[in-house]
This record gives sequence, structure tokens and C-alpha cells, in this order.
Amino acid sequence: MASRRLVLMLSPLALAACSDHEPAAPPPVSPAAEAVGPAQDCLPLTQFSSTRIRDDWTVDFIGGAGNRVWRVTLANRCSGLRSADSFTYSTSLSQLCRQDIIYPLMRVGNGFQRGGGCGLAPFTPVKLKQ
Repeated sequence: MASRRLVLMLSPLALAACSDHEPAAPPPVSPAAEAVGPAQDCLPLTQFSSTRIRDDWTVDFIGGAGNRVWRVTLANRCSGLRSADSFTYSTSLSQLCRQDIIYPLMRVGNGFQRGGGCGLAPFTPVKLKQ
């Protein structure tokens, strides 16, 4: 089965390598969110159209109309993810799952270089608090 690659690019900046040597508990994320359903192990690629990197631990996957949000809180800090504000991934499936890896994109000259991998976590449907 062929590998499917989707590259999400949002204002890429310099990025340090991902590390799992940071504190286990992430700091509070802005905006805060309230879980509105049970966490899912996988999220079909067709369910989201964009992402929002909140910090080095947290990524929001946003549905097409913006009315659905699934928050992923990484088990370990992905150092520099927020400052890069972009990542890529590879999957041979039509979904992203908790065991998949995202790779922050580093700006190198006129192109991009894939940074160290950071493991995903469950996708929790949330309602963002204003």
C-alpha cells in the first residue's frame, strides 16, 4: 500500500530537536478546552482540514467548518514544535493514530528539513473556552 504524506505548513521558524527529557506534565494551554466526548485512538484524515499548534505538547486538529476540534496532548514535550508552527507525517492509512509520529519542519535555506519525530497521543474532542 502506498504511503500518503500530508504536509501542514504554517509560518515555519527555527526548530530544536524533539526531546522526551522534559517534565511529563504539560503547562496549561491557551485557550483552555473542555472535553466533549471520549478520546479516540485514531482520527480519519477527512475529519480535519487544518491544525493549530498551541505549545510544545499540544496540537488541535480542526474540522473543515471549524466547528469540531480534537486536541492531542503529547506524552512528551516536542521541543521547538510551537516555534516551528508546522509539522509533517507519513501514513499508509486514511487516518492518524495515537502511535503515529509527527515531524516538525525546520526552515533550512529556501527549503525545509524534517526534524526529530514526536509520538502522538489520543485525539480528544473538545470545545474551546474563550
